[in-house]
Amino acid sequence: MEGMDVALAEKFDLLLPHLDERRRRLVLGADARMLGHGGIRRVARAAKVSEETVSRGVAELSGGSGPSDRVRREGGGRRRLREKYPGLVPALLALVEPDQRGDPESPLLWTTKSTRKLAAELSAQGFRVGSDTVAALLKEEGFSLQGTSRTTEGVRHPDRDAQFHYINGQIREFTGSGDPVISVDAKKKEVLGDYAVIGREWHRSGEPVRVRAHDYPEKNAQKAVPYGVYDLSADTGWVSVGCDGDTSAFAVATLRRWWDGEGRHRYPHARRLLITADAGGSNGYRVKAWKKELADFALETGLAVTVCHFPPGTSKWNKIEHRLFSRISTNWRGRPLTSHEVVVNTIGAVTTSTGLTVHAEFDPGPYPTAPA
Repeated sequence: MEGMDVALAEKFDLLLPHLDERRRRLVLGADARMLGHGGIRRVARAAKVSEETVSRGVAELSGGSGPSDRVRREGGGRRRLREKYPGLVPALLALVEPDQRGDPESPLLWTTKSTRKLAAELSAQGFRVGSDTVAALLKEEGFSLQGTSRTTEGVRHPDRDAQFHYINGQIREFTGSGDPVISVDAKKKEVLGDYAVIGREWHRSGEPVRVRAHDYPEKNAQKAVPYGVYDLSADTGWVSVGCDGDTSAFAVATLRRWWDGEGRHRYPHARRLLITADAGGSNGYRVKAWKKELADFALETGLAVTVCHFPPGTSKWNKIEHRLFSRISTNWRGRPLTSHEVVVNTIGAVTTSTGLTVHAEFDPGPYPTAPA
């Protein structure tokens, strides 16, 4: 008898992996019937399955049902968790949307809602689920991993659209007559040194650029102050990298450098200049120093200077932001800005497939923010 059980085990090891669930039951049931009394137990032991599975195979053969392509009987298989736990999805939504649908005192209101933490909290409530199941349920409910979206711009002035239409009209009128139109702004100040910079670059595995463990700047650490001029028609940028204050004097000094270095050569017959700028900062519409410095520049060059300020909270629409500054940030990603020379050379190397070129230079001049 033991030899026969070994033969059965070898037979099942070879045959069963090639059969679906229903056919396995029928084969096991047929062998159990041939063995007679005690056959169910012996077949179950040889096939390493439960006696219930073999018994079901015997019952299906005895029932006289004909051949069928159905693997499981109708209604068989594991029940969906939605059916097994009718309150599972509402409980999950109460955790991920406590402000909209669920409990404002949700235990996960102030913590990261990872699928692991959600599964742990649901299990504590009596729903036995894993993190993969939670992820699948969230996707079925239309959820996905998302970051924040910068769309809210504060109070919207009733004349906001009219302001933008006016600025666009001015740009079209100036460019149509061949007069220069530039966008100006100051880029974020950068602390110089071996500090971490957002982004990644290709390096040999295990050989990253070593930087400080902390980003706290040293006392009296030098800073780079980039101020840019973007020529809308020529798709070129001019950036002065200062080392003092971001003042109106520095802003107009950069404008003057651009005009003397490029502007007057590119627009030799120009009699006027249009500048688009943000509403605040060193070129803000309320800054008297900005107006005075521009007046001096206009007298020196003989240009009629017109300035169009974008409404508060809409600086992202200023062309220099996404046509120049975003390219600069991309170019120095993952590269520590250790000196003014590194900043200047990195900015000057910016190009795009559409033809953008950038001139960058260091401005060592003093631009104090207040009288000494």
